Amino acid sequence: MTKSSLEEQQQSIEVDETHAGERLDKVLASYFPELSRSRLQAWIKNQQVKVDDEVVIKPKHKMLGGEILDVETTLEDQGEWLAVDIELNVHYQDESLIIINKPAGLVVHPAPGHYTDTLVNGLLFHFPELRKLPRAGIVHRLDRDTTGLLVVARTAEAHNHLVSQLQERNFEREYIALVHGIIVAGDTIDLPMGRHPVSRKKMAVVKMGGKTAITHFRISEKFKDFTLVQVKLETGRTHQIRVHFSHMKHPLVGDPMYGVRNLKPKGMSDAFNEVWDNFYRQALHAKKLGLEHPSTGEWMSWESEVPEDMLQLFDAIRIHDSE
Repeated sequence: MTKSSLEEQQQSIEVDETHAGERLDKVLASYFPELSRSRLQAWIKNQQVKVDDEVVIKPKHKMLGGEILDVETTLEDQGEWLAVDIELNVHYQDESLIIINKPAGLVVHPAPGHYTDTLVNGLLFHFPELRKLPRAGIVHRLDRDTTGLLVVARTAEAHNHLVSQLQERNFEREYIALVHGIIVAGDTIDLPMGRHPVSRKKMAVVKMGGKTAITHFRISEKFKDFTLVQVKLETGRTHQIRVHFSHMKHPLVGDPMYGVRNLKPKGMSDAFNEVWDNFYRQALHAKKLGLEHPSTGEWMSWESEVPEDMLQLFDAIRIHDSE
C-alpha cells in the first residue's frame, strides 16, 4: 500500500486487494492518512473521486479491490471569513505550524458580535493559505480574556496530526491562575462537565451525561486571601479550569461568569483598589505549550511570560499582605 501525497492535484491510485469489502471513504483514509474522514467524504460528495472512470458520490460505496481511483485533491476554502489586518504576536513559526501568544480581549473564532475582529481574521490576513484548512488551522482555543499560547496548523497534514495528538491527550498545556481563598496543597480535580442545566451559556460540573474533565494543579504561591496555582490540563473542556475551581469554591479572580462579585480583601489601600478595579478579566494565562512536531516527530515546547496586568495584580497583593 502506498500512501498518497497532497502535492499533486490529480492522482490515480490502484486499490489494493486487501481493501475488498471496505467503504470508499475508509479506503481513501488508508491512502490519505493525514486527512480527516470528513474531508475525504467531502471530496466524494463533491464529485472529486472516480472509481474506474465513474464518479461515485456515496462514501459508503463498497470496494472490490483492484479498482483505479482518480482523485482530485484540491483543498476547498473552509469558510467565508474575512481577512483583516490584525496585529498578531507570533511566538514561533515554521512550515508546519504557528504558535500564537494571544492577548486578552481577542476572540479566537468568528461568532455573533465578533465577525471581523478575531484571531481567525488576523490569521487569514497574515497567512492566506490557512483558508484551505478547517477553522483556519486552529487546533484548540483559549477564552477571549485568557492570555497565552495556542497552536495553529499550516498544512492539512499538520492539522490532522495535531488534532489526533489533542484527542489522545498528548499536548502539554500549563496555565497560571490566581484563585480566591487558600488552597493547602496541590491536587487533581476529576469531575465530569457539561452544559449548565439552567444557564445554557455556561458550563458546569454535572452528575449525569457529562464528559470526563481532569485538571491537575500545584501551589505556586500563597497569599492571605488568594492562591497562585500552576495548572496542567489532561482534558480540554470549554471553561474547564474556570468551572473546576469555581466548583471547588475557589473561583478565579476577575472571572465575570464563574466568579463571585465584590469579593475583595479587607483593608485594601487606594493603590490596591485601583489595580483591582482595573483588572477586567479572569486571572488565567496559558504559560506553556508542548507537543510532538507534526513533521519531524520531535517534542517541542514553548513558554510565554505572564502578562503585565497579572504581574501588577500579584505585586499589589504582595504589598497588601505585607502592610
